[in-house]
Amino acid sequence: MARVAVEDTLTNVKQALQKDGHEVVSLEADQSQDCDCCCISGQNQNVMGMSDTTTQATIINCDGKNANEVVQEVNELFRT
Repeated sequence: MARVAVEDTLTNVKQALQKDGHEVVSLEADQSQDCDCCCISGQNQNVMGMSDTTTQATIINCDGKNANEVVQEVNELFRT
């Protein structure tokens, strides 16, 4: 399963990912560096508090998606 950083406002996405067996951490600069992907609400482009933050992780914009759609997208990205 994937290690997923999720923006704090996306509680339903966090719960759905955990229920599906993914490791979920808060989307903060120090925790998101080792994640497979990051889920953001799309409301704030500077979600990590630093405009120059870079990550190798895949970014999933959750705007307009329900929790199940996000889980499905994560599962498609990280099928084993």
